[in-house]
Amino acid sequence: MSDKSSNPNDWQLATRLVRGGLTRTGHSETSEALFLNSGYVYESAQEAEESFDGTRERYVYSRFRNPTVSIFEDRLAQIEEAEVCRATSSGMAAVHAALLSQVRAGDRVVGSQALFGSCMWILTDLLPRYGVEVELVPGPDLDAWKKALSKPTRCVFLESPANPSLELIDIAAVAELAHAAGAVVVVDNVFATPLLQKPLALGADVVVYSATKHIDGQGRCLGGAVLCSNQFLNDVLGPYLRHTGPCLSPFNAWVLLKGLETLELRVSRHVENAQKVAEFLEAHPAIEQVRYPGLPSHPQYALAQRQMAGGGAVVAFSVKGGKAAAYKLLNGLRLIDISNNLGDAKSLITHPWTTTHQSRSPEEKLRMGIGEGLLRLSVGLEDVRDLTADLAQAL
Repeated sequence: MSDKSSNPNDWQLATRLVRGGLTRTGHSETSEALFLNSGYVYESAQEAEESFDGTRERYVYSRFRNPTVSIFEDRLAQIEEAEVCRATSSGMAAVHAALLSQVRAGDRVVGSQALFGSCMWILTDLLPRYGVEVELVPGPDLDAWKKALSKPTRCVFLESPANPSLELIDIAAVAELAHAAGAVVVVDNVFATPLLQKPLALGADVVVYSATKHIDGQGRCLGGAVLCSNQFLNDVLGPYLRHTGPCLSPFNAWVLLKGLETLELRVSRHVENAQKVAEFLEAHPAIEQVRYPGLPSHPQYALAQRQMAGGGAVVAFSVKGGKAAAYKLLNGLRLIDISNNLGDAKSLITHPWTTTHQSRSPEEKLRMGIGEGLLRLSVGLEDVRDLTADLAQAL
């Protein structure tokens, strides 16, 4: 039994977050049903044949599709205003699938210089093993993008805001250059969330998420998502996912659906708290620099105002005194937890030089805007007065 007849395209965002994609069984359950099963049965041999040759559309194996996972995919696609979504087991599985499904030996990929450590590994360590040429450019430098994209290119990959430097990239401008070079534009939108930035509306072709972050947002489970056009799914991504199997578990999909119901409320509080924390840190004499898209001091503040609907949950800041001072702050915190995760209800802080980007060379880290005194703070849902008090005593 389907939900009450109403056109989801007419729904406001808050309604889509709660009801998007909802399909009820004959039991008329309130919450989404959890289908913890791997396979499906057929009434006849003919039905099984038709299910595999494409004549009949139905579930055949949960590595391909699952009813609970489908609800999550449909809901997130509605929120992102994408034609289609496919869920994956983690955010990095989504990045891997979005890139590896489309590149071949001899292809060329252009990426932004400031990337999450694992994303950087895929571009600079994994893809070259298979004969893919990769060029990295400074993200904000449109002249560098124009030069790099003056040659035929298969794919462009970027993060904006970048992890952990919070560097921004003009997605619309880069997408225009990339399309002229024949490239598919893939944007990792995890820091902005689907509520604060719409890469597809800015010209991107594919958007990837770690749903582990804000979408779950409560430290419970892993998940990822790739959003794209039906054509990209049918011609490129779909067969890759079907045969390589980076599928999301039905239970995790069910948990992530619960996360989507409160996403707007949580992100609003994240942004409100992060803005106040960034302003507090910027005024503190022990802080060398603060990077937050909502601060006028951010080098690309004007772009943030044009491209984003809020600064996000993450604040990057450098402590005077380098690594020793950063460690002293970390070890002095009493409320904020040291963790390499982000987008959680709890405030989490990490030292990227020695954690998320430890495997990169010192030269690479500095090119990415990561110094030894840099800290990445994911601001949670606590009372902001408690957060600033904890930072003040630790500083």
